[in-house]
Amino acid sequence: MGLKFAIQPDHIPVNNYRLIINGLQPITFVSIGALEKEMDKVDLPDRTTASTGRTKPGETEVKVPAHHQIEVQQLESWFVEGKDPISPTYKKTGTLTMYSGTRLTTSVMTLIGAWISKGATPDLEMNDDGEMAVLTYTLCWDDILGLG
Repeated sequence: MGLKFAIQPDHIPVNNYRLIINGLQPITFVSIGALEKEMDKVDLPDRTTASTGRTKPGETEVKVPAHHQIEVQQLESWFVEGKDPISPTYKKTGTLTMYSGTRLTTSVMTLIGAWISKGATPDLEMNDDGEMAVLTYTLCWDDILGLG
């Protein structure tokens, strides 16, 4: 029996998603890095490990088209919320939904305590063929609910 029979129909492609950040208008994220959640652990004297009962905070990179000025302004404003004096609303909740081709199957993850820690321009080069410029932001979070 091959892999063809092991994969269920109506898969979720990696290009069919939406990340909504509460408090912001919809943003076109053309790329979202992997979202990882990891349990914090402690080394025990017997050389084994154990869970501390807490998850580690995480981060990933998200990319937006540089010419989407309103979206970029929102992300820049959100970034500024984390600078002194820090706004009490700089940490937000985000929901990543990945859709199957029929949209009947979804995978939903909620980012708790999300905030922007860094922003960067693309490498620029006069010799380029005109590839779309995208801005990269580092998105941090305190916890993820659900994963897949």
